[in-house]
Amino acid sequence: MSRLRGQVEPLAALAALFAVCVGLSTYAVVLVDTGGPTDRDLAEPTLAAVHDDVTVRGVVHPARLDRTPGDGPAGARLNVSLATGERRWAVGPVVSAHGDRASRPVSVRLGPGRVRAGNLRVVVWR
Repeated sequence: MSRLRGQVEPLAALAALFAVCVGLSTYAVVLVDTGGPTDRDLAEPTLAAVHDDVTVRGVVHPARLDRTPGDGPAGARLNVSLATGERRWAVGPVVSAHGDRASRPVSVRLGPGRVRAGNLRVVVWR
């Protein structure tokens, strides 16, 4: 028997170690990305829920803003505001300076046959 049996070339050992490290790093990154929502990404899903509650046939109805307080994440505060060039509506506590914010352009119903461009915004904070 040879005394060299079981030894590996140093370059091959380094390549194998590199492959294991890359695999573990990739696994860790994917695991972190698939976690639950964090404080940084609460506004976008909340905005989607609010939009669904206040929209009828693609047009936001300001009178439906009262339905939105339950759309926020558990344990978080939620402020919802709707604005057009001429009018503004808001529901919820006064906005915190440190909240997570999201907004989207919407069509706003001001009355029968009166629809204007506006902006729907949510602020979520703990």
